Amino acid sequence: MSLEPRPIDFYFDFSSPYSYIASEWIEALAARHGRTVNWKAILLGATFQAAELRSPVAHPIKRGYSLLDFERSARFAGVPLTMPARFPIPTQNAARVFWWLHDQPGARSKAGAPIDARGWARHCFRALFARGTDLSDVNRLRELAIEFGLDPADAEAVWNDPRWKARLKEVNDAAIVTGVFGAPFFVIDGEPFWGNDRRAQIERWLASGPF
Repeated sequence: MSLEPRPIDFYFDFSSPYSYIASEWIEALAARHGRTVNWKAILLGATFQAAELRSPVAHPIKRGYSLLDFERSARFAGVPLTMPARFPIPTQNAARVFWWLHDQPGARSKAGAPIDARGWARHCFRALFARGTDLSDVNRLRELAIEFGLDPADAEAVWNDPRWKARLKEVNDAAIVTGVFGAPFFVIDGEPFWGNDRRAQIERWLASGPF
């Protein structure tokens, strides 16, 4: 009896342009190979601290190149990207709402339409990197919650709730134990792949296995 293919674990930070680009292709790539995707919102600050790393834009010698490459990589992937005026930004509030939605499957919007954490992730990514919406601004995040079909008061209660703060910390800690030190980060059949530029290797792994 054959086993079902294991899902792809996709770790991302809402403030990561490369995560945004990867979020636009990972589902289609996985589907071509009969896989599903487990989306996992994390905070890069936590992984950087554990790995004794800093964001590439925090280094003057890397910042210019990184900003250029964000836009070039988006153009190459056919993904719209306009770098926000403020970058990087803290994204823990959006991530807490993600895990709240993740942990209540079958959630519905105020209008009764089905909504889920994956949809919220895409909504936030596109708001930040296609429209320049500052996810760290609680007023803007409330507006995004309304657009997505959430009660903004419910969303705000979630991101201020110690339970969901603890849930995100738990996920970050587990990611670090797994070896995650950046984003996007993929784990496929136990094999780690770091970066949006690993797409071709991921495709080959899914098509033909270890190489």
